[in-house]
Amino acid sequence: MAKLKLKVNGKVYEPDVEGDMPLLWVLRDYLGLTGTKFGCGIAICGACTVLIDGKAVRSCIIPVVNTTGQEITTIEGLDLDNNHPLQKAWVAEQVPQCGYCQSGQLMAAAALLNRNPAPSENEVEAEMNGIMCRCGTYPRIKKAIKSTLKSLTNE
Repeated sequence: MAKLKLKVNGKVYEPDVEGDMPLLWVLRDYLGLTGTKFGCGIAICGACTVLIDGKAVRSCIIPVVNTTGQEITTIEGLDLDNNHPLQKAWVAEQVPQCGYCQSGQLMAAAALLNRNPAPSENEVEAEMNGIMCRCGTYPRIKKAIKSTLKSLTNE
């Protein structure tokens, strides 16, 4: 095992883990950041989505060693007070049903807005359809993103 230096949610951690361990398990089992969920383990469902240097990444398949020197953001670090505009919109639009996929949904939406602060409806749909929601809350997710875009342009 090797001590790796990880920057997660603005803090530096040095977990003593194998470098090929998936980032997801380091986040959950070694750092106690359980907001990122395990879904499929093969990067299809998106429940494990985190941001690495602002880009959406499936943490279940990326070896932790590949994340050293990069800024990792989990749902816990999106906004420490849960006041990120997307988080507020998720609550206002009552997006979560079971809630299991929601951290992945929020992180994918944040990555989309990082990349494109004014995405089209088609771009929103393409990005968000990559995160599986078994409850089918896609219409509310799109509505929350749309209301976030309105609030950001009105500020």
